[in-house]
Amino acid sequence: QVQLVESGGGSVQAGGSLRLSCVMSGYAYIVAWFRQTPGKERKGVAAIYTNTRGTEYADSVKGRFTISIDSTMNTVSLQMNSLKPEDSGMYVCAASQFTQAPMSWASLSRYNSWGQGTQVTVSA
Repeated sequence: QVQLVESGGGSVQAGGSLRLSCVMSGYAYIVAWFRQTPGKERKGVAAIYTNTRGTEYADSVKGRFTISIDSTMNTVSLQMNSLKPEDSGMYVCAASQFTQAPMSWASLSRYNSWGQGTQVTVSA
């Protein structure tokens, strides 16, 4: 497993921006951001394959959010622009070292490492 530490959350008005960071203690094949809101299951927001830097996005954030990994390969960032109130929630970083997996990038069972999360609040 990989240790994950998130940062960068906060409170912004609609239309604003935030940049989240996830620092990893080791190698991961795929790293993702999930959003959790009270009473609901965690929902995949974006993911990146560290070897190819290929990316995946939920339809609701395409064109507004960008996931990236730095040159040291130990920090994954999520740039969030044009934020909406419905983007609010706890953003949790997830990672997996496994390259073979039949499930979608947005499936919770795809990942074996999880961070504690960072809160994002977007006001109207």
